[in-house]
Amino acid sequence: MTEEVILVNTSDEVIGTMPKLEAHLQGKLHRAFSIFIFTSSGQLLLQQRAFDKYHSPGQWTNTCCSHPKPGEKTDDAAIRRLQEEMGMECKMEPIFSFRYEAEVGDGLIENEYDHVYFGTSDHLPQPNAEEVSAFRYADMEELKADLTEHPENYTAWLKISFEQVLFHYDKMFPKEF
Repeated sequence: MTEEVILVNTSDEVIGTMPKLEAHLQGKLHRAFSIFIFTSSGQLLLQQRAFDKYHSPGQWTNTCCSHPKPGEKTDDAAIRRLQEEMGMECKMEPIFSFRYEAEVGDGLIENEYDHVYFGTSDHLPQPNAEEVSAFRYADMEELKADLTEHPENYTAWLKISFEQVLFHYDKMFPKEF
């Protein structure tokens, strides 16, 4: 069965569906979501994408990313995919949305209207090996430095969204002076 994505306009209004690979080959704007799960002490749970993914294989990224299925609410899709990819449940809140376009290799283009969710959990994930090669927890300041020093190790969407994520993270985990 061919996996389909929801095509949207720049206002995130549904305009149709398309097979996922075809949408990435043609660079069609589609709906997506990105999940950032933090520990209670503020570390971000990162995943390393499986090495046999058709784009961005082996790169480190936020806790979970995916696309809602046609007819599926984005909130429901986020809950479903966090369980499928990371083997965990966590209460999540929508934080912001952004639109980006990036070449991700092999002639593929991510052109997404991305809904970003934050959650907090101290439970260890049980990742699906077909989706995730490894996971680790990262301090946000260390991650910021590593994104600058070794950008090739990270997905395009993490690098593009990171400053906005950090802005909202600082509200969630204010620094003590």
